[in-house]
Amino acid sequence: MSEKKYILGMDIGTTSVKVCVYDPITKELIAKQNKDTAANIPSDQGIEGNKQDVPKIVSAVHYCVSRLPRDVLRHVMKIGVCGQMHGVVLWRNGAWEKIEKDGVVIRFEATRENMSALYTWQDTRCKPEFLESLPKPDSHLNCYSGYGVATLIWMLKHKPEKLRNFNYSATVQDFVVAMLCNLDMPITSDQNAASWGYFNTEKNDWNTDILKSIDFPINLLPKVVKSGNIAGQLSSSWNGIPEGTPVGAGLGDLQCSILATLESKQDAVLNISTSAQLAFVVDKISNLGCNTIEHLPYFDNEYLVVAASLNGGNVLATFVKMLQQWMLELGCPIPQSKVWEKVIALGLEAPASAMKITPLLLGERHVPKAKASVENIDLSNIQLGQVFKALCDSLIDNLHVMMPKEILQNAHIKRIVGNGSGLSRNAVLQRAVEHYYSLPLEFTSGGDAAKGAAIAVMSNND
Repeated sequence: MSEKKYILGMDIGTTSVKVCVYDPITKELIAKQNKDTAANIPSDQGIEGNKQDVPKIVSAVHYCVSRLPRDVLRHVMKIGVCGQMHGVVLWRNGAWEKIEKDGVVIRFEATRENMSALYTWQDTRCKPEFLESLPKPDSHLNCYSGYGVATLIWMLKHKPEKLRNFNYSATVQDFVVAMLCNLDMPITSDQNAASWGYFNTEKNDWNTDILKSIDFPINLLPKVVKSGNIAGQLSSSWNGIPEGTPVGAGLGDLQCSILATLESKQDAVLNISTSAQLAFVVDKISNLGCNTIEHLPYFDNEYLVVAASLNGGNVLATFVKMLQQWMLELGCPIPQSKVWEKVIALGLEAPASAMKITPLLLGERHVPKAKASVENIDLSNIQLGQVFKALCDSLIDNLHVMMPKEILQNAHIKRIVGNGSGLSRNAVLQRAVEHYYSLPLEFTSGGDAAKGAAIAVMSNND
């Protein structure tokens, strides 16, 4: 009987860490774990800053992996890692350590005093005026607030002493890969590099000359390899995974969730979790006549055509928390799960109304100063179900403005595959998708970014 060979996939997300063990022969998941990171920490930039504590994220990674069966982990032959895009963490030597017991490494830990916080994709300290003052990137992709290079340039201008404290920077998933492999220099994929700004995907290189012209510390930029390539080897055995196991370069969570979901080039994938993305795969960059769509590096030199909205499940969650808070203030506390259950049930029964919600609580990258608003309120449409239905409709309408259905029709897309808990648990949103896009919405067994990270390193023979 042949030796079992599995792949460990990890997704280091905005709110949680998910891990799975994937069998490349049966294409089944053998085991999986997840844990909320609860890693958000206050920023000295107030609501404009968005920071997370990396040691807490690393602790969640250890928690998840340590709870997978040992007899499964000893058969892991590769590790694939993906995570939240755009964000940046800085560190210097000594940013991680191996905790040993009886001479055996039992876990890796991040060392808080030798690293910065993770400045996430939700960080809005880079105002439009600041971004407009920067040199234009040599790239088909723009650079927005929350993107790694933009955040680093902001620090260069406003907190240069902070940058001088550190030698390296990368996304949080790249940090985890560097820690597991004990890398001297962080390695990232073209997916993560493109998500930072100032990266040319066709040349597969940073805009070093442009960045040098503003005295940007080029030494902080990670080395870039193609997505799916191996970054290094596990520097010691870890929860039963053998020392020397190849570890893939960190990937984008969006690309990995789509890799795990897509069954055909005629599928588009709609992911609604914290934010919202609608995407499909193409062979090359082309002009679609729409400035709200981007071409992001995918796998095998292909691109994802993406409309990426900052407003998704986070907007609905804020609405639900607001209702819960109102009930508490009225002296009628109610669990959040009950609020969700009720608003979805009421939304499904609610008739259409003239109420028009602009759901841009977080603005959008192409209109960062946009705010949320409500129009056409009258006595006939103030029932809770109608308001919730109008809010769900508005989120899909916003995506439809960013990527109209004609673009999907021209790409011969036959169906939309749904992904993300924000969509799978909300039948009101699902109805809105079919209404706006005139395409069937289906759910498959895909969608797991951790599984996608495992699939991505599966075929690599480095």
